[in-house]
Amino acid sequence: MNDDQLLRYSRQIMLPEFDVAGQQALLDARALVVGLGGLGSPAALYLAASGVGSLTLVDHDTVDVSNLQRQIIHDQDSLGRAKVESAAERIAALNPATRVARVASRLEGAALAGAVAEADVVLDGTDNFAARYAINEACVRAKTPLVSGAAIRLEGQVTVIDPRRECAPCYRCLYGDAGDEALNCAENGVAAPLVGIVGSVQAMEAVKIVAGVGESLAGYVLHLDAKRMEWRKFKLTRDPGCPTCSSTGCSSVQ
Repeated sequence: MNDDQLLRYSRQIMLPEFDVAGQQALLDARALVVGLGGLGSPAALYLAASGVGSLTLVDHDTVDVSNLQRQIIHDQDSLGRAKVESAAERIAALNPATRVARVASRLEGAALAGAVAEADVVLDGTDNFAARYAINEACVRAKTPLVSGAAIRLEGQVTVIDPRRECAPCYRCLYGDAGDEALNCAENGVAAPLVGIVGSVQAMEAVKIVAGVGESLAGYVLHLDAKRMEWRKFKLTRDPGCPTCSSTGCSSVQ
């Protein structure tokens, strides 16, 4: 780590939980951010600001005026541009040392599996269950930690799936086949600051995982009722019949 980096990240390095070793782990890390909307925007910005060395940004969409209410990585000049290009430009302005790879298409099948396997942590900022289940399955197979976030109306949640842990539950254990595809921002709306809160929590969890700081939300769901500003934490248990993770085996009972 050079002098410029020591100065840039000094407020983080001075935390005993991080120190130089934790910061170096961040600089060496590779994070995959899928979705550059309301959740992925603050998450990607905070990962870059925190010093995560390499980001792979995935989004097939372009910036629309209705995005600007909450997708803070984009601005008025981004309208009509690919979200990955707009986001990469903003990140370069924030932290030029961050290495950014862009994927301006849907990440599926072998391409998704490969990208997940190459990452140290994955952040899911997508807004539909099909994508979330696919990302979850790829992370379970590759044993790559997944930080999943969701926000709608005035409610948000974050959970960490860590397949490196024995008997770890996965995202599908939470919803099974009951996911409602109609639950999205376009159909139901969302408060702008809410996605900022949830995306920031996702970034914090990813940073903790990479730097080895504290305890992650692995095995738990953190839920926010923003209308009452109430946080609740629920334990997530493994579904023995889960089609995604039950085949990985478990020698103990949760």
